[in-house]
Amino acid sequence: MSHIGGKILYGLVNETSNHLIERVFAPWPDMEDIMRKERIPLFSLESFRPLTDFDVVGFSLQYELSITNVLNMLDMAGIPVWSEDRDEKYPLVIAGGPVVFNPEPYADFFDAFLIGDGEEVLLEFLDCYDQNQDIPRQDLLIKLAQIEGVYVPSLYTVEYNADNTFRAIEPRYPEVPTRVKKRVIKSLDTAYYPDKPILPYMEIIHDRAVLEVMRGCQRGCRFCHAGIVYRPVRERSIDTLKRQARAQLENTGYEEISLASLSTLDYTGVNKLVKELVEEYGDKGIGVSLPSLRVDAFSIDLANEVQKVRKTTLTLAPEAGTQRLRDVINKNVTDEQLFRAVEAAFKSGWLSVKLYFMIGLPSETLEDLDGILELLQKVKAIGDNYARKPVEVRASLASFVPKAHTPFQWYAQDSSAEVEEKQHHMMKSRKKRIKVSFHDSQTSYLEGVMARGDRQLSKAIFRAWSKGCKFDGWSEYFRSDWWAEAMQESGIDPDFYTHRSRSYDEVFPWDFIDIGVNKDFLQRENEKALQVTTSPDCRVEGCSGCGICPNFEVDLDIRGAN
Repeated sequence: MSHIGGKILYGLVNETSNHLIERVFAPWPDMEDIMRKERIPLFSLESFRPLTDFDVVGFSLQYELSITNVLNMLDMAGIPVWSEDRDEKYPLVIAGGPVVFNPEPYADFFDAFLIGDGEEVLLEFLDCYDQNQDIPRQDLLIKLAQIEGVYVPSLYTVEYNADNTFRAIEPRYPEVPTRVKKRVIKSLDTAYYPDKPILPYMEIIHDRAVLEVMRGCQRGCRFCHAGIVYRPVRERSIDTLKRQARAQLENTGYEEISLASLSTLDYTGVNKLVKELVEEYGDKGIGVSLPSLRVDAFSIDLANEVQKVRKTTLTLAPEAGTQRLRDVINKNVTDEQLFRAVEAAFKSGWLSVKLYFMIGLPSETLEDLDGILELLQKVKAIGDNYARKPVEVRASLASFVPKAHTPFQWYAQDSSAEVEEKQHHMMKSRKKRIKVSFHDSQTSYLEGVMARGDRQLSKAIFRAWSKGCKFDGWSEYFRSDWWAEAMQESGIDPDFYTHRSRSYDEVFPWDFIDIGVNKDFLQRENEKALQVTTSPDCRVEGCSGCGICPNFEVDLDIRGAN
């Protein structure tokens, strides 16, 4: 319910079109048990209609391992999970979100994928459906596939080589495009944004007003999927954001405003925006919050503005423990910048710092892991020296997962055993008074299988769900043994997708998705990583040649909101 993309699409459809959109979520297993026992089909929250009453059922795929929940929800609704088993009497099942930039592992379950900015394509998709819903389903799908940004998997044939690598994907009809180009909103200032976001009856995880200050990121971190697929960078003006903040606060009663983007401190008007929001709403007890910050962009003045109303945990993301490895991943920050940032924060009264790192990055050594622990110790020492009270330093360490469309899409991923060995090394070497938490190695491994998988995985996904897999992102429900059995019974070697380096001439299952960033740019960035060479921020030092601006006929406005 917190997801801003869902709120945007909900308001867009209901407020600006003749279509109706309602919400449905996966029930927790105890409620599911009762619903299945009482034979209650899955229903929408607004009107309590069963999902089979709707024309289209859409899923926002934010995380690869949510696919078993999708199958479970379809089954609870009485909708066949395989697209080939659905005829005209069933809704179309579609999906969007970051995961569908490689839709192939899930292709056999969905009728269509919407690639790119949902606000740009969803209404066009629904209009086309509405105008053609009386024609045969196959003809309808062919019409939908001709909309830019719409991928209909059943209209394509896939081929594999003898060694099981992907060979080609070809359209089965001349009207169907060979490549699917993502949809992009060129101006966020004129794009729809909800002034009256739906307000849940219950408290939700991110229970606050949200301003999307910008979309996209130009930093070019080589591991970052979102930083590539959400290009180009687009900003909203300060005037637009202040109007949106005023409307949301008036219509919700929220007491906090969150500034959301992939890298909020890269928003060119961030200092002015924060100061004016705090000035306008601070005396009313309404605070402003920022997501994790880049250490090189940290501004103590900005931190002081934010903490005028409410102190929060300062979150920074160095990502790696040594300068060498940060250069490999193109994280253009230094130890000195981090130390200056935390020193300024502790001097100003911050008492809690959380730092994000990754383990398993390409070319990583034990020295890089020890470098994380040394950084944490130095941050703790700075805090103890400057703060008036004991400070808390926490580190969250995720396992690196190579993703499609990134410069690291050619790399092998660490096995679960290798990740666990590195985790054990760090826990053994960790000093007291530093809190360290790790992402589960086996869920990260499965995420890696899905992230670079192909259609052959659908058999294993179905078998895993049939065994009872669901809520795989929740540790109390994740069953690695069931997934292992499902892979084996389906004839799938998961290491083929994770523990294998790729050559530059290998064809990928996602290559037919045109994200606007050239593959040769990704290859050049990969070569720079091998050479431990960084690339500059294109909004500061000029075009990096990724191709996004000419491919989508946009101009990168380095002046931004200022």
